[in-house]
Amino acid sequence: MNTTVIIQASARSNGDTNTIVNELNKHNNFDVIDLKTKNIGHFEYDFANANDDFLPLMEEIIAKYDTIVFATPVYWYNMSGILKAFFDRLSDLLHYKKELGRQLRGKSMAMISNNNYDDLKDGFSMPFRESANYLGMTYLGDIHTWVENDEIPDLAKARIDRIRELI
Repeated sequence: MNTTVIIQASARSNGDTNTIVNELNKHNNFDVIDLKTKNIGHFEYDFANANDDFLPLMEEIIAKYDTIVFATPVYWYNMSGILKAFFDRLSDLLHYKKELGRQLRGKSMAMISNNNYDDLKDGFSMPFRESANYLGMTYLGDIHTWVENDEIPDLAKARIDRIRELI
């Protein structure tokens, strides 16, 4: 198996993040999951959200894909809230569903961020790198992109081309 899924994590399904995802997936080589279309609650220590979409989604992702690419806008110098909730729910796989979480070992992760400028602050990618490391995944890298006047600038497209080659 050598398959990749892009997890789009924006508050808008058809916003700039989707523009970037479409550029990355312009050859339709990857599946895309839009977290906005899922019902994923916040992490609860008593696993009260165990019946939402998170666990079935993770079962699908783990069964079907080798590589997970997270695509997130930059909101207040951080990943989107919807992606933060998703990352927090990975704790379910460390405590409640350990056998499922162990299956992330050996898989790969990458990240694409975007906003309106080429001005990503240092440290943005740290939660992705460290989460991959903690979960026993290979971190393939990350890029920052942006959209200007509904267009992706050439430099951002070149970065997308580079990460496409890695995944």
